[in-house]
Amino acid sequence: MNRGQIGVALGVGVLLAGCGAPTPVSAPQPVITTAAEQLPTTPPAIPTPEVVAPPQSSAPAPAPPVSSTSALSVLGTLRVAGRGPKTGYTRAEFGQAWADVDRNGCDTRNDILQRDLTAIVVRSGSSGCVVSSGRLADPYTGTTVLFVRGASKVDIDHVVALSNAWQSGAARWTFNKRIAIANDPLNLLAVDSSQNRQKGDGDAATWLPDNRGFWCQYAARQIGVKSKYGLSITSAESDALTQVLQRCPSQKVITGGGPTSVSGFSDPTANSGSSGSSSSGTSSGAGLDPRFGTCSAAKAAGFGPYYRGRDGEYSWYRDRDGDGAVCE
Repeated sequence: MNRGQIGVALGVGVLLAGCGAPTPVSAPQPVITTAAEQLPTTPPAIPTPEVVAPPQSSAPAPAPPVSSTSALSVLGTLRVAGRGPKTGYTRAEFGQAWADVDRNGCDTRNDILQRDLTAIVVRSGSSGCVVSSGRLADPYTGTTVLFVRGASKVDIDHVVALSNAWQSGAARWTFNKRIAIANDPLNLLAVDSSQNRQKGDGDAATWLPDNRGFWCQYAARQIGVKSKYGLSITSAESDALTQVLQRCPSQKVITGGGPTSVSGFSDPTANSGSSGSSSSGTSSGAGLDPRFGTCSAAKAAGFGPYYRGRDGEYSWYRDRDGDGAVCE
C-alpha cells in the first residue's frame, strides 16, 4: 500500500470511530452525610410564653345586675312606715264581695276562677259566667286542688290582704279606690282554701306560702300591688321581702290588673256614720242591705252576693243550687 492509500485508510478509521457508541462519563457521586452532621449541634431556643397572673383583689365579686323593673328595685321605692290602726275596718269598706267592676256580666270571683282554673265547667243558664267545677294548679301548695261549687277547697285570696291595705294607707282612700283594689286581678289569686285561711291578713313578715318555689312570685306580686296603690310597708315586711328576693334578684315585679279607681259604686257606710256591720252592702239601721224582691233587683242595685252563716241577707233569697251563696 502506498503512502496515499495509508492516509485514506486512517481517515476512514477516524470517521468510523466518531460514529460509534459514546465513551461513558462517570456520574457524580452523591455526598452522604450522617444524621449527626444533618442536625445542628445546639437546638434553637423556643421562646417561653409569658404567663400573666390575674390581679389579686380582696373585694367581693360584684352582685348580678338588677333590672330597673325588678321586684327588688321597686321594693326600694316603697314607703316604710309603722302599721296604722285597724280601727274602722270592715270588709264592707271595700264594697260587696264580689263586684262586677269591669261590667262584663260576671262578678270578680267568677272572673278569677275562669282565669286560674282549667277543665272548667260553667253552669248552664249563667251566660257563660258561673263556674261549677274545675281544676286548680295551686300556687300556694304546689298541688292540684279540685273546685266544686258549694263544696270547694278553693278560695280567692287577696295577695295584699284588705285589712293590711287598710292599715297601710287605704283607710284614707275614696270608696271607689277601695273597690278597685278589692277586685283588681293583680291582687287576686285562686288558691287552696286552707292556705288562705292560715294567712288571714298576714303580710310577708308573718306568712309565706308552703310552696317555697312560689315565694319569689308571691313577693313580686305583693310589691306590685303596694307600688301600684301607693301602700306603705313595715320595716319587718321590707326585710322579709328582701330576704326572699335575694334568692332571685332578677325576679321582675308583677304589674298589670285593673284601674286604681272605679266609678258607679256608692259607699254603703256613708249614711250610717260608721263602718257598718254588714259585709256586703248598705246599712239600713239593722246592718243589712235594702230588701229587694229578687236577686236580679239586688244585683242591679249593686248588692250581693250573700253567704250562708255570714250575711243576714242570705235568708231573704232562695239558694237554688245549695252552694251557700245567693245573688251571685
